Amino acid sequence: MKKLALHWKILIGMVLGLVFGFVMLQIDGGKGFVSDWIKPLGSIFVKLLKLIAIPLILASLIKGISDLKDISKFKNIGLKTIGIYIVTTVIAISIGLALVNIFKPGDGVSEETITKLTETYSENSSVKAKIAEASKQMDSGPLQFLEDMVPDNAVYALSNNKLMLQVIFFAIFLGISLLLIGEKKAAPLKDFFDSLNDVVLKMVDLIMLSAPYAVFALLANVVVSSDDPDILYALLKYAGVVVFGLVLMIVFYCILVGTITKKNPFWFLKEISPAQLLAFSTSSSAATLPVTMERVEEHIGVDKEVSSFVLPVGATINMDGTSLYQAVAAVFIFQALGLDLTFADQITIVLTALLASIGSAAVPGAGMVMLVIVLESVGLPPELLPIGLALIFAVDRPLDMCRTVVNVTGDATVSMIVAKSVGKLGKPKVKNWDDNYDEVK
Repeated sequence: MKKLALHWKILIGMVLGLVFGFVMLQIDGGKGFVSDWIKPLGSIFVKLLKLIAIPLILASLIKGISDLKDISKFKNIGLKTIGIYIVTTVIAISIGLALVNIFKPGDGVSEETITKLTETYSENSSVKAKIAEASKQMDSGPLQFLEDMVPDNAVYALSNNKLMLQVIFFAIFLGISLLLIGEKKAAPLKDFFDSLNDVVLKMVDLIMLSAPYAVFALLANVVVSSDDPDILYALLKYAGVVVFGLVLMIVFYCILVGTITKKNPFWFLKEISPAQLLAFSTSSSAATLPVTMERVEEHIGVDKEVSSFVLPVGATINMDGTSLYQAVAAVFIFQALGLDLTFADQITIVLTALLASIGSAAVPGAGMVMLVIVLESVGLPPELLPIGLALIFAVDRPLDMCRTVVNVTGDATVSMIVAKSVGKLGKPKVKNWDDNYDEVK
């Protein structure tokens, strides 16, 4: 009997989690039961993925660079990666702006709904924290993002998942230095990182055995902690525009895969689907990164030289789904509050959203911090900022789940395009968790 593919197991876990969550909402004490006994299972899974994210980036990036025989290849890969990420982000923002101007979801929001949302969320501690974080980022200098990329303590950078760019900088610096000391002297350290890379990828395989149960727990918790259904219904048109835009981005990626890499887009979606489903469940590109790397390298055939750089960088600076959401959300807020946006303001949204996506944290909720920066750049009065965020806060979590899927899919697409351009897109070599089990049992 053929084993059920991993993506089907995860999908079944997600559906059962949603059903279980809705059932628990109808039972007295059901919400508490899910929070106390189900939610921790999902939290442990996410922690395990985050646990191995930095060791995987460090090992795979150093291995990828140290395997290069020509250092100019790395420069070529780097420039292509950044260039393509910028182009796809601009396209995502443009799609968002086009849709929100065509459908005008903010025009249908009643004064009563705005008042209710404002009363419910404008004083929310999470909203206030995001405004404070955005203000802190806006006060920094124009080259602050470059300064923030360079760690002053490698051990501290390696201990903090939010400092992904610093880890990438350190890994690249170490990898290039390994190349420059010569193959003989570099061999012991290179062998160590080669072995570490294999071990961490095996850890990914083991963690993924629990993925169907973990997404069950994560989705059940999302359902029982969801907001007032009436408020969600009032924002349905806005959410629908965002989701439609995100679907168009997936179609755009499939077109790129089919035309540039000459691979079947449906095959691509099938192979990357476990990472997409985890992105949906966790709302975190960083937590999904180990799985994305494993799927892209082993199941799609992207060489480690490419994936080890493109994917960690993408998890940090490539936020296509988030950027599209910001474009829709910013214009929606102006529409709902009866404020006007000029064409010049919308061009400002494109540029600000693009710049804000670079260096933003690959964690749940980072998109709203970026949105505050975008709103302030187009002149939303400070006193209306909490009201503006309150308008979209109720549906932010489900939309965060959807846009993270697009972020991860975009990373995988760009890795394939870059790999194809440098002749590093080969045949998949799938490894299973029990490949060497017979040797140790």
